[in-house]
Amino acid sequence: MKTLVIVTHPNIETSIINKRWVQELKKYPEKYTVHELHKIYPDGNIDVKKEQQLIESHGNLILQFPVYWFNCPPLLKKWLDDVFTYGWAYGSKGDKLKHRKAALAVSAGIKKENYSKEGRYHYTLEQILSPFETTFRYCDANYRSLFAFYGKENEPGENDPSSNEPMNSTLNILEKSAQDYLDFIDNL
Repeated sequence: MKTLVIVTHPNIETSIINKRWVQELKKYPEKYTVHELHKIYPDGNIDVKKEQQLIESHGNLILQFPVYWFNCPPLLKKWLDDVFTYGWAYGSKGDKLKHRKAALAVSAGIKKENYSKEGRYHYTLEQILSPFETTFRYCDANYRSLFAFYGKENEPGENDPSSNEPMNSTLNILEKSAQDYLDFIDNL
């Protein structure tokens, strides 16, 4: 079955990492369904039944987003609260996520070394995002970890004059990230 990728980025057009990932995913519509929440629900009014049916019609589930204040963008939190309902996602009859492979794909605006016990924030990205793992486990989904791109969202990028990276090196990093992301999904 195809993989459903729930993309939540409030301004994907200005994104470098998430936008590139979406472009790469869209090259393979037979393998991935890219579902961009901000484009589908600009008013934040989520069609819960439609979202639940979409999840049910796919195999794996990926939540893709930039890390905001050590969490997800607000629309993704609302989506989780609205869609993962009692009797559907969890509870005595809630089995729609049971055994479904689920993972995260995130862009972190902070360098990897700052996400460590010794780093500025004293926690790894895995620790900070553990509520997502806990949510999936609570719903009996098969949580498979996370894929992360560390560093500023506007790096690497053609429009970042502060970047010390040569242009070819920057583009190579971006392209490698996109390919690594697809490999991550394909090997869940």
